[in-house]
Amino acid sequence: MAMQTALAARLADVRARIDAACRAAGRDPAEVALLPVSKGFDADTIRAAAALGLRRFGENRVQELAVKAAALAELGLEWVVIGHLQTNKARDVARLAGEVQSLDRLELAAALQRRLELEDRVLPVLIEVKTSPEPSKQGLPPASLGDFLARLAEFPRLQVEGLMTIAEHSADPARVRACFRLLRQLRESMAARGHVLPRLSMGMSEDFALAIAEGSTEVRIGSALFGPRLPNDRV
Repeated sequence: MAMQTALAARLADVRARIDAACRAAGRDPAEVALLPVSKGFDADTIRAAAALGLRRFGENRVQELAVKAAALAELGLEWVVIGHLQTNKARDVARLAGEVQSLDRLELAAALQRRLELEDRVLPVLIEVKTSPEPSKQGLPPASLGDFLARLAEFPRLQVEGLMTIAEHSADPARVRACFRLLRQLRESMAARGHVLPRLSMGMSEDFALAIAEGSTEVRIGSALFGPRLPNDRV
């Protein structure tokens, strides 16, 4: 009960902060979805979050997702892959995930296509774009996005709905916001080429207000919702 009470308080605070960021940006709060990032938290914590009405959860590691999906199968939750995805995980993703937000290469698209055909499923995906200069960040180079989108027509089991990025880890808000601005500008330039990408998944616990100011339609919140994380887990 204490865990659920604390979680409910943090959820109310996060939603209030999202609403405030939307108002400051002149946006309707209904335009911005919340994706709770549950990586590193156990099934009991997720069960408590589900009791508060949360149904979609972001996970970085497919192995961890599979364990939680089995433990919480009766709840009918949707699991969203947000971490870098290896092709050898395509089978489990095609079977268990409701969405992938980290599609970044054709090899992965082909692996997912093959497994989705076997499962007779269509999978919503977002393309992860590397907008940060940090070498540690994953994602498609911005200059490759147009060609990549054109090639994805070869994989009809992948339903491309938008773009995702992780901003630079910086104390300078201008540098962080520039990463989000670049993703929005890429979406606008792709629209001019006929690619409709309504969703922009950008913004995490530390920087989601900046992402909302630049047009984010979904923020991925972990520590602000579930509690403190290890220093190297920035979600």
